[in-house]
Amino acid sequence: MMKEKSEFKFIISMLIFGSIGLFVKAINMPSSVIVLMRAIIGSLFLILVIITRKQFINRKKILNNLPVLMLSGFVLGAGWVFLFEAYRYTTVSGATLLYYCAPIIVFLLSPILFKESLTWSKIVGIVVAIIGMLIVNGLGIGGSNPYLGLICGVLSALFYATLMILNKFIKNLSGLESTLVQLMIASFVMTVYVLLRHENKWSFNSGMEMFLLITVGILHTGVACYLYFSSIQKLPGQTIAVLSYIDPVSALFFSALFLGERLSLLQILGAFLVLGGTAFSQFYINQGRAQNQQVL
Repeated sequence: MMKEKSEFKFIISMLIFGSIGLFVKAINMPSSVIVLMRAIIGSLFLILVIITRKQFINRKKILNNLPVLMLSGFVLGAGWVFLFEAYRYTTVSGATLLYYCAPIIVFLLSPILFKESLTWSKIVGIVVAIIGMLIVNGLGIGGSNPYLGLICGVLSALFYATLMILNKFIKNLSGLESTLVQLMIASFVMTVYVLLRHENKWSFNSGMEMFLLITVGILHTGVACYLYFSSIQKLPGQTIAVLSYIDPVSALFFSALFLGERLSLLQILGAFLVLGGTAFSQFYINQGRAQNQQVL
């Protein structure tokens, strides 16, 4: 039951993350500033949640995990910067799909890093998902500067894969605690970066732009990151890799629906392959587990 609950929370976080490109695309501010404000607003939201719930923060456990938390906070901020830059130079769907090359890296490294066995259902699921992603990306990602967008997208994927791996090494911390600390560290890192870059575009062109930034901070950061980090520690690395493809597929459909980024029949086929691979992997595993429990 706990694993199914963690899977559900992870899926919800993926759907929320899948819509972030729609909001970022409409905010006329440097990517580094958006990431900074996102981290600050998300941190304040989680602090409010902790105060409201009167939740105890275990400082000793945070200190025990501090080296990993500091590194993951830096990686979190850097990955977001490259992802948001990719949004600007290419399409939302293309940037998101590039970003989600990260689960492939995690999938391949999980037997080495986490001693997880490679089941045939997971292999089939990830291969089908990869084929679907290749179909979509093979058609070209477009945008104002596709090549620069490609570079930013690949770099964001490398940072995201590193973040996923680092979070598997965080021990005895709740999702709320680990999320808050990582966001606070990301806020500090991005503050230093923005000041060094002398980014001075802090004004809003409209009230809608302010609303979008606050939404990105609360929903796409505070809420989504809490769901993500609280579930990622309880799921196998390969399960995370497969379920993560829900994000790029949802981004593909959101961008087509709201931004007019057209979907060809092949792209739709690729998206269904991604979803099909994900569903097969998880359904087969759960069915096998249920049968084993009946036998016992």
